[in-house]
Amino acid sequence: MSIKEFLLSKTFFKNLALAAVIVVVLIMLLLIWLNLYTRHGQSRPVPDFRGLTLDQTEELARKSKLRFQIMDSVYTSEVPRGCIAEQNPVPGFKVKKRRNIMLTLNAFNPEMVAMPNLVNLPKRQAVKVIESTGLQLGSIRYIPDISFDVVLEQHFNGRNITEGDSIQKGSIVDLVLGKGLSNQRTYVPDLVGLNLDAARNTILGASLTLVTSIFDNSVITAQDSADAFVYKQNPDFGVDATLQLGSSIYLWLTLDSTRLPADTANFITDTIPGRYFRPSE
Repeated sequence: MSIKEFLLSKTFFKNLALAAVIVVVLIMLLLIWLNLYTRHGQSRPVPDFRGLTLDQTEELARKSKLRFQIMDSVYTSEVPRGCIAEQNPVPGFKVKKRRNIMLTLNAFNPEMVAMPNLVNLPKRQAVKVIESTGLQLGSIRYIPDISFDVVLEQHFNGRNITEGDSIQKGSIVDLVLGKGLSNQRTYVPDLVGLNLDAARNTILGASLTLVTSIFDNSVITAQDSADAFVYKQNPDFGVDATLQLGSSIYLWLTLDSTRLPADTANFITDTIPGRYFRPSE
């Protein structure tokens, strides 16, 4: 039989149809296998592992049909020691079964750093050194001295701390600065409507001292503290109001916008609830 006769024969068409059926079946089986392998449409939200112990994490991961891996450890006061401090992906992010969740464990022992020498540094430079070392700036107190805005003493827990002393990372360091020998004065900043961080930076920039910040009953959580804004200050802001350098400032903060003074009605809200800023900002 010639090739032409074979190509026109029933046998060839039968074999061709059979081959087509086999190809279609194989493609369908491949698609079904891929669907099962990738678990298409079976994603689920990642649970919140933060604050859980390792035993609790293992149980929750098993129930959620997920896997986890401890990638790093940090030290933070936000969760108990030995518990999960951070996770990736974040809670609520949708993943498929058996996805590996990367976790960061809160260390049992705090990370320690060496206390830097801040004495004789200008205030701005001292603040940068504190932040870069992983410490936190606490209160600033001014005393009469020939120097102006220069660090005279560095305190930890109310006592002098010397360079090189071991101190827990994240600890609060207080500074004593010189205010010069003159009676130099500075304007009282307008702090109403600012959150605590912005108010603290403004007070620091004016060479004044934030003595205390008082939160009202609307502030409950740590996030509330970050979102709260100043509704009252002492001394009050005034166009011509001045204070001697190093003078004390007291702040009252809230999340309740109705506590803002009447003359701040032109304030507008930012995208973060509870934070108020002047339109010029």
